[in-house]
Amino acid sequence: MNAPNSTQHVEETAAEVREPAFTVSLNGSGGPLKGWVVVDSLVDSLAMGGTRMTGDVTEEEVRGLARGMTHKLTLVGLPVGGAKAGIVASGGDREETLRTFGRTVAPLLHGGIHLGCDLGVTPADRAVFFAEAGYDPRRKARGVDMPYDWRTYYEPLVDCTGYGVGVAAVTALEVLHRRGESLRVVVQGFGTVGRSVARFLEDRGHRIVGVADVQGTVSAERLPVADLLAVTDAGGRIDHARLPEGVTVSTEPDAWLDVEADILILAANHYAVNDANVHRLRAGLVVEGGNICVSPEAKLKMAVQGSTLIPDVVANVGGAAAAGLALTRTVPFELEAAKRKDWVFDWVGTRVRNNTRDLLEISAAASGDPLPALLADRRKDRR
Repeated sequence: MNAPNSTQHVEETAAEVREPAFTVSLNGSGGPLKGWVVVDSLVDSLAMGGTRMTGDVTEEEVRGLARGMTHKLTLVGLPVGGAKAGIVASGGDREETLRTFGRTVAPLLHGGIHLGCDLGVTPADRAVFFAEAGYDPRRKARGVDMPYDWRTYYEPLVDCTGYGVGVAAVTALEVLHRRGESLRVVVQGFGTVGRSVARFLEDRGHRIVGVADVQGTVSAERLPVADLLAVTDAGGRIDHARLPEGVTVSTEPDAWLDVEADILILAANHYAVNDANVHRLRAGLVVEGGNICVSPEAKLKMAVQGSTLIPDVVANVGGAAAAGLALTRTVPFELEAAKRKDWVFDWVGTRVRNNTRDLLEISAAASGDPLPALLADRRKDRR
């Protein structure tokens, strides 16, 4: 592809400044609820995105996440718009909150706005609000029905996001001429994505030297991933009392930034790297395995520092793509389970690899943020 000049970058960035298609404030139906659904874009009346449930989620955050979904789906070439939901966790009855959410968003779900899992919402949670809404993604107007239920299709693909993040990392290393080296990796966040990326990179000869969970940072010259997985719960919390010998634990804030590393995988917090801590960054390659993990101010400073960033809309697309492939009836449902999983992983890996290479090619050829130019190029491909 041909890299655009810096003037094109400015024009394309300006073009991205627009309002979402619509925003819905959620106040509850048959129960209290505080939250939002933001539909950033629609393609053929369809949009999709996850549901985030945290104590501090804001409408602004949901808007940013919905815009990110639009970008992800554009980059992988799926004909679906981007959306996102946010529920403010109140600390009350969790299941009742999810049921209230299901009743409230039922018209959106049935109208073509698919809402799935995100931070704080598990597949079991999703099943609760799907059931309350009477929503079954197997059935689709103007499309063939899925021959099995959603969980049968989607749950074997739980590591697809982590796989895509790993592919982005190794592809970036190839472009940066560091292929074949055994590099040091820090993983910030040890949930489903973080654990999957750690396994992926260790399997390819890299050393995991630091892992952070909500309790702090564990580090060593080489962390044995299998041993860490054995003492980590489903929510990504590591049992520090059962760590192997020789592992150091730090509870200092953002101690994962101080671990000497070549690659940093961000798989947790919104704005984990920000204006206040970016000066501590040691890794030359940063890959966003979560959503919007680097603040805009930090991105600018990282560029000055010479760090390479692969953004979430390029790397963290596996889960969204897997859902979009089913919703658009692109995936070959007739394949048996193992072959169907391989088909989805290969599809995601190919697109992440191409997008990572092209992003870095644009970055090398022109100053400024390369993402708008890559998005413009992929929009041409969709037409």
